[in-house]
Amino acid sequence: MTELQHLLERAESLLNRIENHFPPPVSLPDWQKVPACRWCKRYQRGGFQPIYHPHQIRLADLQGIELQKQQIDRNTRQFLQGKPANNVLLWGSRGTGKSSLIKALLNEYTSQGLRLVEVEKQDLVDLPDIVETIYVRPERFIIFCDDLSFESNDARYKALKSILDGSVNAPPENVLIYATSNRRHLLPEYRRENLEAQTVEGEIHHGESVEEKISLSERFGLWLSFYPFKQDEYLAIVFYWLRQLGLTLVETAEN
Repeated sequence: MTELQHLLERAESLLNRIENHFPPPVSLPDWQKVPACRWCKRYQRGGFQPIYHPHQIRLADLQGIELQKQQIDRNTRQFLQGKPANNVLLWGSRGTGKSSLIKALLNEYTSQGLRLVEVEKQDLVDLPDIVETIYVRPERFIIFCDDLSFESNDARYKALKSILDGSVNAPPENVLIYATSNRRHLLPEYRRENLEAQTVEGEIHHGESVEEKISLSERFGLWLSFYPFKQDEYLAIVFYWLRQLGLTLVETAEN
């Protein structure tokens, strides 16, 4: 009996040492209380990091992008109502409100069941696992990929492409992808690739290299373009925020 007890103690000690070399089990967030999460990698294993206090920007605070705001807001409301909705690519100049627009949508519709999962580009290979985790949840999820772009030899875009297409599994009804990028086609385009284009009966047919690059962005059903603000648009935004901060034009001029 003493030998058996000794063996059990040694086995328990060995198991404890082995467990220290393995990552802890992935803890799932309480989506009823958590509005957003960030997908993070630890010990080569992904998990949800809750974001309890997301950026509190409002849709009304975003000025100079009314058309883009109306289109993505309508798409998001359709999504929340269980109606057909599109994955969205917001592309264009830096500092024009692309990321802020997605954050504002979360604040606007959290109470209606909208949730957000932020995924970095290097973790896109985990998209199938992320989607599988939230597939049966009653909430509606936006997977947010900020500042998205790929290099020519980057295979990670295939993980994104498979989710947009649905792969073997049917596309999840409670998940959309909203991505921002400075590139319209997400991949670099080179002048030499345009030389592959051919004219067939007056129509231009792109070469295989260009078609491959265009095919990814075309998986997004809705494209929203953002351009640099003109001077009068920029000043209107400045004056809006001055009013929000309680400053008047007279006070601003005096200072």
